[in-house]
Amino acid sequence: MIRPGLAFALWGAIAALVVLNDVVGDTWIAAALSVRTVEWYKALVPLPYVVLLAFIHARHTMGPRWFEAALVTALLWPFSTVLVDFLYVRLTYDEDPASFLDRFAFWWGAPYPLLVLTLFAAPLLAGAAMARR
Repeated sequence: MIRPGLAFALWGAIAALVVLNDVVGDTWIAAALSVRTVEWYKALVPLPYVVLLAFIHARHTMGPRWFEAALVTALLWPFSTVLVDFLYVRLTYDEDPASFLDRFAFWWGAPYPLLVLTLFAAPLLAGAAMARR
């Protein structure tokens, strides 16, 4: 069963965690670590939370239409989380879009695409895992 309200509520929890994690990374942790380490921190800390929420979503959307529900979530979470993260950086630090897009420069070791890929893949993989049960 497709539950867009559930997907939106879980996305709200993810967005809040990502923004709060960025605040902590940009203030407290940035004072003690290098820029590259802070970027890894900001990308890796939300991953277990995203996977947990993906399994919560999969548990509540089990049934014959699990794939549609997982696909809606997999398309909603990455795009909207990147948008919220961009708005946070834009409003807080007045960063331009070009510098925000540098976060996706995986060729120099930027970890942010890992978070976006997890936001896309986690609902699909969790839905598939729950459908096998």
